[in-house]
Amino acid sequence: MEDTLKRLLDAEMKAEALVTQAVEEREAIHRQALEEARLAEQRFEARIPEIRASFMDKARQRVEQSIAEMRLRHEERSHALQAMADESREDAIQAALRMVTDPDA
Repeated sequence: MEDTLKRLLDAEMKAEALVTQAVEEREAIHRQALEEARLAEQRFEARIPEIRASFMDKARQRVEQSIAEMRLRHEERSHALQAMADESREDAIQAALRMVTDPDA
């Protein structure tokens, strides 16, 4: 009987040692995961200026492209309006000349 109790006690001590070891391993894994998360956050924070600069550069490029397109449309519209004005001026001159040269027409 004493031998059985001794084996049970040894088994219990081994089980407790295994539980303690598992708890320590779990805590070490938890600490390691926290450290990895902290390092990842630091790397991200260190890249924020780079990310912001990249975003601003792309935004600046889009703005410059939009401005160039708007200027082109403005120039095209300005030329079209000038052409219409020139045509209307020619029509007005022709009409005025007809009125002067032939008032009855």
